[in-house]
Amino acid sequence: MLFIHPALQLLATGVALYALYLGINRILLLHFHQKTLFHWKHHVYMGSASLILWIAGIFGGISMVYRYWDSFLMTGAHGRTALAMLPLLLFGLISGFYMHRVKKKRTYLPLLHGLNNLAVIILAFFQIRTGWWVLTVYVLGG
Repeated sequence: MLFIHPALQLLATGVALYALYLGINRILLLHFHQKTLFHWKHHVYMGSASLILWIAGIFGGISMVYRYWDSFLMTGAHGRTALAMLPLLLFGLISGFYMHRVKKKRTYLPLLHGLNNLAVIILAFFQIRTGWWVLTVYVLGG
């Protein structure tokens, strides 16, 4: 049961990297004026899936820590970073949903959305590092 959380979070990170890859074409088009093909819907679906999985993973991780160890935030930097990521994840999801629903020419909101989600991806790699520590110390006992 304790391996479901890291597996889903790694999946979310992989999907987010793919959404980032798709979003790079949008950056090239908007900010560098290069003609590129942007797969809008695919980017929206992949980005939404990764953000929702990460949010679910935060609540799943908190639930598992409480269920198995009867505590909150005992995982130190891993738990604190997850909570710090939550507002960024929500902003990424809400801003992406808004841009998808209200289509018009924009410059700054897509840039802010992209920088926010890039920060989330960077934090996710930190989470992999701290999560490995949690896995080895608390789950595998090593």
